[in-house]
Amino acid sequence: MTETRLLLCDCRGSQSVIADELGAATGVSCSRVYSELCRAEIGTAANELKNGDVVIACQQERQTFEDLAAELVVSPPSFVDIRDRAGWSDDPASPTPKMAALIAEALLPENAPKVIDVTSAGTCLILGDAAPALAAAEHLCELLSVTVLLAPDAELPLIDDRRFDIVLGTLASASGALGHFKLSFNGLQERIPSGRGPFNWTEPRSGGRTECDILLDLRRAPPLFPADHKREGYLRADPHHAPSVTKALLEASQLVGTFEKPIYVKLNEALCAHSRAQKTGCTRCLDLCPTGAITPSGDHIAVDPMVCAGCGSCSAVCPSGAISYDAPPVPATLKRLSTLSGAWRKLSEKAPRLLVHDQEHGADMIRLSARYGKGLPADVIPFETEAIASFGHAEALAAVASGFASVAILVSPTTERDGLPAQLDLANAIAGDERIGLIDPVDPDQLDELLYRDPHTTLGSAPVLPMGTRRQVTRLAAKSFYDEDKLIPLPAGAPYGAVTFDEAACTLCMSCTSLCPSGALKANPDQPQLQFQEDACLQCGICTRICPENALSLDPRLNLSNTALSPIVLKEEEPFHCIECSKPFGVRSTVERMTEKLAGKHSMFQNADASRLIQMCDDCRVNAVYHSENNPFAMGERPKVRTTDDYISKRRDH
Repeated sequence: MTETRLLLCDCRGSQSVIADELGAATGVSCSRVYSELCRAEIGTAANELKNGDVVIACQQERQTFEDLAAELVVSPPSFVDIRDRAGWSDDPASPTPKMAALIAEALLPENAPKVIDVTSAGTCLILGDAAPALAAAEHLCELLSVTVLLAPDAELPLIDDRRFDIVLGTLASASGALGHFKLSFNGLQERIPSGRGPFNWTEPRSGGRTECDILLDLRRAPPLFPADHKREGYLRADPHHAPSVTKALLEASQLVGTFEKPIYVKLNEALCAHSRAQKTGCTRCLDLCPTGAITPSGDHIAVDPMVCAGCGSCSAVCPSGAISYDAPPVPATLKRLSTLSGAWRKLSEKAPRLLVHDQEHGADMIRLSARYGKGLPADVIPFETEAIASFGHAEALAAVASGFASVAILVSPTTERDGLPAQLDLANAIAGDERIGLIDPVDPDQLDELLYRDPHTTLGSAPVLPMGTRRQVTRLAAKSFYDEDKLIPLPAGAPYGAVTFDEAACTLCMSCTSLCPSGALKANPDQPQLQFQEDACLQCGICTRICPENALSLDPRLNLSNTALSPIVLKEEEPFHCIECSKPFGVRSTVERMTEKLAGKHSMFQNADASRLIQMCDDCRVNAVYHSENNPFAMGERPKVRTTDDYISKRRDH
């Protein structure tokens, strides 16, 4: 297997690159530091590419080196940007630790994205007023199979273009995405091709349904879908704004063929705490999903991968891990964090700061700052992620626990922000300090101003390796922040906590244990006993809704002691022993209370023999009833049901 080799360049002396230190910290073979690898020394780059596995420490000239590899008919190299993200900076501190961290992260194996094929045959429905909709149809009809939906009272121009179809009516509902739109109509009228003069139309019919691949919306009305700009195949433009209409037409013309749609999230239905027995519990992901891709489906939720736009909010807030971001998976994100921190610590004793940003807005802001502003401070390590909203409290705490002094999340105009404040509040409550925050600079200069302020550079604890589920990572990180076990109060809605229990109100009916989705509330099969394991509690609230006595309420907190990992007894009582066979069944207090309330007072339990049935187990009760004088099973065989044929036969016999 060819050894990975890192090609270094100081970009005509504009940055300081120390090959020996980078090689020692990352364990990768480094070239000497070139000065103009993309131009004057490109022959050296060609020779290195011919030798195999190469990582080039330059992102700006990526296209140049990829074209060179194609010309040489060799595998394209990998890339890591150590110039814009580390080398170009006004900070006098050495950029080498950060360069080492970025290189070590770039050497991690990539996770192959999971995708599904989406096929579009080019059937397109255009909505809007007659003039813009028909004009759009004329432009697209040679490339797509076009139908125009106009209002029933629309004034049609003198047009007889058979290259596309025209229907009248109103759109009743629309669902789906590219290649799979499902539509229904009211008052649908189709054009009758025969006849002279104006168009003839069929009678209006409601309930019509159809499907199409592309929706072009030129109406002056609200969009058909939430977060419409994230709905693939749904193109919306202001009919009075020519550039936006032209852009929509161009995009529509390209949506024919088979496309790869990433599968952004992974769902484990067995872990979902959405509901049990029609009692709604957790709705966190449903409340935040901007596109409506998540819907209730019985006791759990369902995710439509065709509609999901991959914002990641659901993964950040899911208390059980039933739904998790998978592009890349959460463990891969945690691995990147620990790799960045580990490589940094080999060259510096100072704690770095983490800057979380997206692949477009945030990356551009960093590049502009590097070229025209101060550049990132030497201790700020950028962390590029596909979905900012997926970086929740568990990921932020994992970063701090692995050695980062603080975490700044750089939001962009397209970031789904609804769930982020609660995630930051939760993370800071657990960390015990304002180490995690959002920044929203309007330009690179403001980004510089925010990052060059007095930084929080104190390392709170010895670094730990974040491993396991997001819940396990959160607990592991929290335990590293404190010297001893601690009970941390958390904001309302947090996915960690206990239940406040009213022992006097509880009758040990065990309704809560039968519906608890995580098994935090458990019944002892051998005796009337209610147990609770705090670490497993998701704070979904199903138990509080199902309890007939209102004996339970939620208490959001994080208990770091080991008692949270084992069941504790909330309440226990003596079992009642059957008066016939002495087998234990039920709860003594409950059976005695039922006897007191029913014996001699209820019509079914007027005599002593009937009252004794309350104090018998199931088997003995059935046996006693069977041998009683008023045995309901002793009535004999039920008479056969008489049918019409029986009456006809009887009449025929007479």
